[in-house]
Amino acid sequence: MKRGKKYAEAAKLVDRTTQYDTAEAIALVKKTAVAKFDETVEVHLRTGCDGRHADQQVRGAVVLPHGTGKTVRILVFAKGAKIDEAQAAGADYVGGEELIPKIQKEGWLDFDVVVATPDMMGVVGRLGRILGPKGLMPNPKAGTVTMDVTKAINDIKAGKVEYRLDKTNIIHVPVGKASFTEEQLADNFQSLMDAILKARPAALKGQFIRSATITTTMGPGIRLNVAKFVS
Repeated sequence: MKRGKKYAEAAKLVDRTTQYDTAEAIALVKKTAVAKFDETVEVHLRTGCDGRHADQQVRGAVVLPHGTGKTVRILVFAKGAKIDEAQAAGADYVGGEELIPKIQKEGWLDFDVVVATPDMMGVVGRLGRILGPKGLMPNPKAGTVTMDVTKAINDIKAGKVEYRLDKTNIIHVPVGKASFTEEQLADNFQSLMDAILKARPAALKGQFIRSATITTTMGPGIRLNVAKFVS
């Protein structure tokens, strides 16, 4: 894959054979953010889990203390009084059955997170093939299937992020923007790691976090020293 000059310059700052401490890695990730836009800072964790087993799944959500730096558009599936509650809490879109054809037939996906009350999951379930692969399907573990739509919306707007294993047993999560201070990124990273380490599956034998990398949208990966995360 051909990389540009800016990437090549940024990559020179990173020693690929080194596993950096968190503070060093965060300082470095800010230096390697050379794009013209405010890049997202992402963490990628390779786990020792086997997601094919239900008892080794890792999924949940955590509110990052300094948010993600991104404006999140929220769609809420609700009915009755919960529609008014969702609108009052600041949901960008609220509806029910009438949204199904708009998503299925018109391909409408102008939202980043979907929240649903439990009594709407029968309706939302019909969108599984569309929302599932995009990671948009509401889930109780992530706090997006709930009767407390106000809390769900407030948490998401405050910087709640979801984490889950992908098909290769890696977790990918944003922890902020390159414009954040090192302290803000460090706080967000620590909150994320605390939540994920608590979510270690009881059935897992061996090492949970095998490797960790922090990177910006367009920058090189920086390997983290995972010794303190080994459990």
